[in-house]
Parts: sequence; structure tokens; C-alpha cells
Amino acid sequence: MKSDMREIEIGLNEQHQRIDKFLMKYMKLAPKSFIYKMLRKKNIKLNDKKAEGSEILKQGDNVKIFISDETINKFSGSVNIKKCGRDFAVIYEDKNIIICGKPEGLIVHPDREHKTNTLNDQLLYYLYCKNEYDPKGAMGFVPSICNRLDLNTSGIVTMGKNLAAVQELNRGFRERLIDKYYLTVVKGVVEKEGIVEGYLVKNCENNTVRLGNKDNGGDYIRTLYRPIKSKAGYSLLEVKLETGKSHQIRVCMKNIGYPIVGDRKYGDEEVNNFFDKKFGLKNQFLHSHRIVMNFSGGCLDYIKGKEFVCDMDEKKEKIIEFLFK
Repeated sequence: MKSDMREIEIGLNEQHQRIDKFLMKYMKLAPKSFIYKMLRKKNIKLNDKKAEGSEILKQGDNVKIFISDETINKFSGSVNIKKCGRDFAVIYEDKNIIICGKPEGLIVHPDREHKTNTLNDQLLYYLYCKNEYDPKGAMGFVPSICNRLDLNTSGIVTMGKNLAAVQELNRGFRERLIDKYYLTVVKGVVEKEGIVEGYLVKNCENNTVRLGNKDNGGDYIRTLYRPIKSKAGYSLLEVKLETGKSHQIRVCMKNIGYPIVGDRKYGDEEVNNFFDKKFGLKNQFLHSHRIVMNFSGGCLDYIKGKEFVCDMDEKKEKIIEFLFK
């Protein structure tokens, strides 16, 4: 006989969120209108009282859903753990987070051209094999990547293993509590540090961006850069992102006259062809090199002040040695 009521005890990965948001994750295929209709009809109880939808869940709370198992199962769906290889390196890992190194050419999330074997797929399978994530018992929660890199940008990507860690990492990137530093090689001699500010305007037709102004509907960006080495018409820069928008560093460097070596969208064609022939560099020399944590309070307070570094691949190391040593 099928049950018309499902009882859920709220755990660590379900607490600290509104009950309506939890229900939308638990029955992720259900229309929002269905969720709110069930709340209005008193089909959702929180600690044996009618749930309004705005209540914040606490660990140990009891949620009763007076809907048939058949309907819940239809709407719940499930995360499909895909067996895949492991192209990422683990830089740091504990019970809350993973900080990994992504190689160039590995996409973070699926897009039209890359639907499988994403970094997200690989990380979820990695946690599944370690018995740290089981979608069947996760009640809608999925470990989440909290920062993104372009397909052909290498370096540091972070993932939260539980809801509290995901929320805190997202807060860290949003409130600039995580300093993000990149290494890049550009054409031209950069003699002093500088700042590029402006508004990034996207052209959806050709997937490019340009620096414009606020009236163009662009997003505000701020990029800091400093030269590490310069020689023979090239410079190795460390770039700090104070905002994080797609193609931000690449467009900023082009805008001030220092295109990134290997950049097929915004770079110098002659320079790109030289580095392709000599080193097989087919895309931008851009590497997310290190992050510094500046948390105060919260579940990640214990990594306050810590720095995490991701080494470059052999190809990029060879280019640096050729140019600057």
C-alpha cells in the first residue's frame, strides 16, 4: 500500500534554509506553483504545525509531506552519478570543502558542446567513491562548485561538501572574503602595477565581452595587476580579481594594450601562432594560481588567513623558462 505521507528529519545539509527552498530542492521537478499550493492547502507540516513557507529550518526539525509517494518520487528526480576519470588535482580537502586544480580543457559545468565528464561530474563521482555523497539519501542537497573558470583557463576551483560550506564559500566570493590571484603572460613590457576598472558588456551573438560604461548595461569590474618579470617584449603578471566576470582578465589586458599570449578571442594572432608552433599553446596563458581566505566567523573560520596554491602545468612552465630565464 502506498503511503500518503512522508516524514523527514532535518539534518546538517538541510538546516539554515527556508522550508519552501528545501521543498523545491527535495522535489526539484515540481513547479513552484505546486509547492506553494501544497503549503496553502496545509499539506506540509513543520513540527506538526502548518508550514507557511518562510520558516528557517533547524537541525532536528520534523517535516511531514502529506502527498503520495508516487507524486513525490515523480517530482524528486535524482542526481545521476556518472562514472568518470579524474583529471583534477586535490590541493586541499577536509570534511567541509575541496580545493582542486583544474587543467585547461576541462569544463566546470556542461554546456552545448561538453555534456559529460565535466569537473562537476568528476568531483561528485570522487565523493561518491569515498562514501561522502550518496544522492539517494541526500534529500535534494548536492555538493556544489562555488567558483568557475573558463574552459581553457587552468587553476583553482572550490567545492562545498555540505550546505553550510557551500553557503559560506558563496558568501566568501560574493563579499570578497576570498582573494583570487592569477598568473598570465602578456605581449608587451609592463613596468608598473595598475588597476583596470569599468563595465563589462557582453555580446551574446559571438560570446565576447568589451569594456563599456554603465549606460550600456554592463557589469562593474575591477582588476589589479603587477609585473613579476619582463623580458624581450613579454611580461609575466600576477593579476588580482576583485570582481569575477567571464573573460574579465582577458579583456582588461587587451584594453590597456597587453594582450594575453595564446588568447584566440582577444589576443595577437602572430604571437599566438608562434607560441602554438613552438609549445602547442592553443589558448590563453591564464592560470588561477592562488587564493587567500579571509573568513571571520562561520563554519570556515578555521581556514582564516590560509593560502592555497596551484602549480602550473609543464607547458606553461616551459614558456616561462623560455621567456624569462
